Amino acid sequence: MNPEGDSHPFPTHNKQSTTTKDDMKIIVGLGNPGTKYTGTRHNIGFEVIDYLAAGPGCSPPREKFEASVAEMKEGDETILLVKPLTFMNLSGRAVRAILDFYKLPVEQVLIVCDDFNLPLGKLRIRTKGSHGGQNGLRNIQVQLGTDAYARLRIGVGQPTPGDAVDFVLSKFKPGERAATEEAIASAAQAALVWVRQGVEACMNRFNGSEDPNNEKSKAKKEKPKPQDKSQTKPVE
Repeated sequence: MNPEGDSHPFPTHNKQSTTTKDDMKIIVGLGNPGTKYTGTRHNIGFEVIDYLAAGPGCSPPREKFEASVAEMKEGDETILLVKPLTFMNLSGRAVRAILDFYKLPVEQVLIVCDDFNLPLGKLRIRTKGSHGGQNGLRNIQVQLGTDAYARLRIGVGQPTPGDAVDFVLSKFKPGERAATEEAIASAAQAALVWVRQGVEACMNRFNGSEDPNNEKSKAKKEKPKPQDKSQTKPVE
């Protein structure tokens, strides 16, 4: 299952480069640890990281920074693939620890997460903005002290009103799995475009005319939906 687009989507391994903060990027997939949450909508960020980590030249994951961290190479750049091992509500601790340790600016991190406000399989990349009720993004914003970090949201379908918490912790239905697998592959490709070409190229390619950061799209901005109050409750 390779993402469409580049003929070889995964980076090639290069052991000779010396990592500095100028040639490192961080891709963080959000989710909850433990087999109980495997395959749930809230864990689609973990699945994108697993997809990328299955590529050639990726190191086995190690536990550090309260996270599972694997490493791969894209030319001379080191890419850290991160799955926070705190629960979703505390995802920002791992992000903050990694950025502090490597002395990296927030521009060198991409967060991948679920979004129940998007149709199943729809991708949306933004460079800043509110957490939108997503508790992992909420904590990252608190830990970083800013909302100006790149995030890649993946649509996981939309719950009935008042059912958001149970919905995101539910598993995908068998009939949704094909679209989910395609979305994971596309999100992995989008993450690599972000690494190789930057966030603007990533938005242009994967958001299309619906990019909320695109000036033309702002003129067609839809009226915001009222926030589902259930999403303000803590979700593991």
